[in-house]
Amino acid sequence: MVIEYAGTVIRAVLTDKREKYYDSKGIGCYMFRIDDFDVVDATMKGNAARFINHSCEPNCYSRVINIDGRKHIVIFALRKLYRGEELTYDYKFPIEDEDNKLHCNCGTRRCRRFLN
Repeated sequence: MVIEYAGTVIRAVLTDKREKYYDSKGIGCYMFRIDDFDVVDATMKGNAARFINHSCEPNCYSRVINIDGRKHIVIFALRKLYRGEELTYDYKFPIEDEDNKLHCNCGTRRCRRFLN
């Protein structure tokens, strides 16, 4: 285990409204979906996990784990991590049509060119 993705748990139906609010204020948005119903919003009350970047060849992975009936998003190492090494994981965004694709800039040999 490397770090928990911490923040405020909100209902998934509120994410669009919050994202529009953050955009209107010029605030970067950091949200991570737990399941179909809940999302962790780390934008205002998150920790350093919100700054972990995407990579098509990551050194970490994320898992939703259940602890005492509460779901937590945890980042785990895929291999030994070295001091100063950037942490990355695959965001695994849902596949979108060509017009809504997000370009990937990870620069790895196996880059898929898109996050979704």
